[in-house]
Amino acid sequence: MKKYQIPAYIQMFYFLLTIIWPFVHLESFLKITGPKTDIWLVKTVSLLLFPYILLIVYVLRIKQSPLVILAIMLCCAGLAGIDLYYYLNNVIRWTYMIDCILEILFIGYWIFILKIRSENKSVPNEMR
Repeated sequence: MKKYQIPAYIQMFYFLLTIIWPFVHLESFLKITGPKTDIWLVKTVSLLLFPYILLIVYVLRIKQSPLVILAIMLCCAGLAGIDLYYYLNNVIRWTYMIDCILEILFIGYWIFILKIRSENKSVPNEMR
């Protein structure tokens, strides 16, 4: 595995875990994240992350597109912003702040990848 790809694979695994968890064991999901009134919404939001896994695969395996990277970063920013807003308004548990921090780290990673891309004007060997 190439060194610059490791964080992207971590993000894919994290998103996959986030997608699967409420379907596989809702009880433990609710115990960690807190009670929910609309379980259908939990499952819907989880499934909405799946296309972002595909976008990461696209960037890693097909083409390192700045537009696709921007879409991934916007997903992370949206999730982090929602986590922070609702945590600060005492709507969700502190465990969502872990997600917020991870999403911010993922944004930092993709900024790094864009910086490398702009400096080299081509895809680095490590991303091929």
